[in-house]
Amino acid sequence: MGIYSESETPFAHRASNIFMIHYGVAWTRPENGESESHVNWIKGFYSYMTTYVSKNPIAAYFNYRDLDLEMNSQSNTSYAQASVWRLKYFGNNFNRLIRVKTKVDPSNFFRNEQSIPPLSSWYNKDIRCWSS
Repeated sequence: MGIYSESETPFAHRASNIFMIHYGVAWTRPENGESESHVNWIKGFYSYMTTYVSKNPIAAYFNYRDLDLEMNSQSNTSYAQASVWRLKYFGNNFNRLIRVKTKVDPSNFFRNEQSIPPLSSWYNKDIRCWSS
């Protein structure tokens, strides 16, 4: 992956990454009051693993969303709000990707808890501040 620079693809984390770790825990009977125990276990394991993962920032793969990194509001997520997870998912590509999102999906129809918000979501909808 390191043969392509960070700016050549949307996926920013190209150098020095050998593995991807997907954390998960499941249980079959939440009514037994086991939920808290299982959630606490996975959070403890996640904390334990921090010494073994990338740093500054800790990198994250967008298709393995980490909702502990914060989430978009129901509408009009600001640049500052999205900045919480932007470096972890998109690295230095975030500003370029936000311009693409604004051009391709200005109404933010295709969104999820941590998607890139379009620039148009930060402006008053009655004022046209962005043109293609």
